[in-house]
Amino acid sequence: MAGRARKHWGWGFEDQQPSLADLRATAADVRGRLGFGGEAAEPVPLDRIELPSPRLEPPGSLAGIVTSDHRERVSHALGKAYRDVVRGFRGEIRHPPDLVARPRDEPELEAVLFWCAEAGAAAIPYGGGTSVVGGVEPRLAAGYAGAVTIDLAALDRVLEVDPVSRAARIQAGVLGPQLNRQLAEHDLTLRHFPQSFEYSSLGGWIATRAGGHFATVWTHIDDLVEAVRALTPSGAWESRRLPGSGAGPSPDRMLIGSEGILGVITEAWVRVHRRPEHKLSAGIAFDSFAAGADAVRALAQSGLNPANCRLLDEAESELTHASEAARATLVLGFESPDQPVDGPMGLALELAGDHGGEPTSSHEQRAPGDEQRDAVGAWRHAFLAAPYLRDTFVAIGVLSETFETAITWDRFADFHATVTETARRAVAEASGAPDEGDAAPKVMCRFTHVYPDGPAPYFTILAPARRGSEVEQWDEIKAAVSDAVIDAGGTITHHHAVGRDHRPWYDRQRPGPFADALRAAKRELDPAGVLNPGVLVDP
Repeated sequence: MAGRARKHWGWGFEDQQPSLADLRATAADVRGRLGFGGEAAEPVPLDRIELPSPRLEPPGSLAGIVTSDHRERVSHALGKAYRDVVRGFRGEIRHPPDLVARPRDEPELEAVLFWCAEAGAAAIPYGGGTSVVGGVEPRLAAGYAGAVTIDLAALDRVLEVDPVSRAARIQAGVLGPQLNRQLAEHDLTLRHFPQSFEYSSLGGWIATRAGGHFATVWTHIDDLVEAVRALTPSGAWESRRLPGSGAGPSPDRMLIGSEGILGVITEAWVRVHRRPEHKLSAGIAFDSFAAGADAVRALAQSGLNPANCRLLDEAESELTHASEAARATLVLGFESPDQPVDGPMGLALELAGDHGGEPTSSHEQRAPGDEQRDAVGAWRHAFLAAPYLRDTFVAIGVLSETFETAITWDRFADFHATVTETARRAVAEASGAPDEGDAAPKVMCRFTHVYPDGPAPYFTILAPARRGSEVEQWDEIKAAVSDAVIDAGGTITHHHAVGRDHRPWYDRQRPGPFADALRAAKRELDPAGVLNPGVLVDP
């Protein structure tokens, strides 16, 4: 990444932004495939974005690590949700941080936190900036002297590897690719690959309870954390490194998912794994999403524990070319560091066949160069390209966004029907588009993770954007589907965190006494209420 500038408004690097000519060609292709989409536009250049003057002036002792640079303030103002990308694309930065701090070690971070508390300034931990729920936006209540975004990108090293216990001590600011490269020197991997892997950090994964690519067993970062160290305004928080403990509530579990309101995570001991040598994947087609769901439930309860178990409904299968016909597709995969996986795959295929599944491809059958011609390759390509493609959709007037949840198997069928129908109605009303026909908005669903007691459905929406009011359009849809998810017994988020955008529904989901306990913990650790205010609880 050295020498390359990240986009100030969207996903990836500036040199990955398509030209206007490319966008126009894409817009025509999208209109042909989806039946909607507008004329191509270009983002507002960085130098044309206006920001209010900083309300804060750092002390001289912090001058070397705190900046009011225009690019830094703009690029740290928003996360990467659809509504963030739209606002960044249009140059609408309404809540920029006044300053951006880049501490290089814990003493410098401690000095920044001390100054923020003393000055009454909000301190916003940034991670990799990939939040899709308003978790890093300095959208604050009145009463703060300003906002300081804290970027730990300089804390990016694997500090220690314990090959006997198979664990590693790693700084929180390291991004996914850097972490993987450093562990690869020891023939190890963390085995945690969220879709945001390229640009998200270890500290961000822990703070948001991130979910990885693997669909069973170690689905969340929770399962990989051995111990955590964080700095709080009241002092350092460091848990004892242990394989397990029954000594009261876990201090690690309290930091995992705390979203920066209790402290700034600086490093963690994590459980690492040998790199897999044996891998096998297959695509399996079903006549319906319901039939596929029955097969996936049987797989999740079988003890086979596939590494990948993504079920795509008929619409998403067709759109991603995972299936040429209107059939649901299961993307199934097994891997192991030391033994062949043909046996587990054979058992899984037999089980899927009992539910009407028909294998369509496997990686052993695939010829070189055909990576995107089978179900597995097509899905993988679409999965990795999705964040980049969303930027293009914003430029050509297509609303592209997702929401995800989890529910138990006994309630899944009714839950899926209710939430899907609510989403279709909400999208049609907010878009002014027909809810049937080739030009109708698309509401698609897949399973990202599966458990013996239930799946994690992940919904994708594609619709014609209301140019100039895309944010309001999505907010209308989001409110309707979030109400439906909570009312039907699901969680407001399975792996995208709470942030500021999910707060109204998180407040409904959590037990009242737990909220009181969390507020009490925040008062003790953050007496001035400066750490990421407005997230999870109010100061």
